[in-house]
Amino acid sequence: MSGPRVRLVDEGSRRTLGGPVRREGSGLHSGRAVKAELRPAPAGTGILFRRADLPEAPTVAAAVGNVTGVDWETVLGSGGGTVRTVEHVLAALAAFRVDDVEVVLEGPEPPALDGSSGPWCDAIREVGVLERDELAEVLVVTDPLEVSEGDSSYTVAPYEGFRVSAEIRFDHPTIGRQFASSTIEPDTFCRDVAPARTFGFERWREPLREKGLALGSTHQNTVVLDDRGLVEGAELRRPDEFVRHKLIDLVGDLALVGRRLRAHVVAVRPGHRGNVALARVLDREARKAREPGPVLDIHQILEYMPHRYPFLLVDRILEFEAGKRIVGLKNVTMNEPFFQGHYPGHPVMPGVLIVEAMAQVGGLLLMNEFDDPEEKVVYFMSLDDVKWRKPVVPGDQLVFELEMVQFRGSVCKMQGVGRVDGQVVAEGKMMARVMDR
Repeated sequence: MSGPRVRLVDEGSRRTLGGPVRREGSGLHSGRAVKAELRPAPAGTGILFRRADLPEAPTVAAAVGNVTGVDWETVLGSGGGTVRTVEHVLAALAAFRVDDVEVVLEGPEPPALDGSSGPWCDAIREVGVLERDELAEVLVVTDPLEVSEGDSSYTVAPYEGFRVSAEIRFDHPTIGRQFASSTIEPDTFCRDVAPARTFGFERWREPLREKGLALGSTHQNTVVLDDRGLVEGAELRRPDEFVRHKLIDLVGDLALVGRRLRAHVVAVRPGHRGNVALARVLDREARKAREPGPVLDIHQILEYMPHRYPFLLVDRILEFEAGKRIVGLKNVTMNEPFFQGHYPGHPVMPGVLIVEAMAQVGGLLLMNEFDDPEEKVVYFMSLDDVKWRKPVVPGDQLVFELEMVQFRGSVCKMQGVGRVDGQVVAEGKMMARVMDR
């Protein structure tokens, strides 16, 4: 197993706000009148959203493990509370290195304001930041890593500071290919990145609204384009405003790692789904750095799994959240028996065995749901949306991450992804039943 590609250091003072500050307006996606108050919080709180408009005012931590949606916005959910469109306010808090704050909402999302992070920078500057005696935790990238998700790809490299770069490509005369790069610290972020507004095409309006999205989008908070250019009356704050808004989304989504970052993140065609996938990888690397070693080694796996050579395809379990997710590892060596015939002189791991390995990891996620897991066996009932992205060859290390979507009675639905060096090689959805042996 390769070691963590990051290290964690405690340095600098944790920061909160110098006082409360309030903003209100319409939500970008909900279209509802909403209010948000950013309040100072004790050291160690992290960034916490509170839905004051709901019974018992549930809280949702700004953590990648709480992400429940990544289509056109980043959505968090936990403990009966859901918060939408968190990325713009999170980006401003990250730029000012605010570690502890409570964002109290009266509504399902922060107000859109002008569709950028600029007003949130102004709000933070209005009350200032307060440093505490406690040290802040910094995630320092020590070795390059790469992550891909759909059309989005990311390279993260060591860097003395925090910098983000992005490239976007749109077949549109006003956008085309754009590239932007910026260090993420208060003055630079607020001047060069934060004013960039969200954007969209006029033809997207109705399809999005049918999905309950962009209900609060207006020409005041969104740069709107038609097929020829900007809609009448629209003006850009700078020609590359589009890619700079992507930097806002990237910084905001990476704030969900829950630590300050010291790295240079280079993104090609970034989107919320890819940003969150990268945040998950960084969070996993941080956990490895803090608590090295497997959650379950091969001897413990053998106690739960009925599989044996040559069909046991799990070597270690690296992470486990009961009822939620599991991360497992398969080392692919030239000694695998299937390489004798698949294919001589050109060894490639069969796709069905990649999915089988993913399913075995998923089966271990279910074992914690029963008092006598040694007496249970998992049978998979269906596979859907299975895709193989890249071949797996000897020397690769397969890391599978599975999340539980639904569990009723003895039947479970899961979705999983397999990666090699951060690159997606396989993904799919599966349904399984737990039965007595």
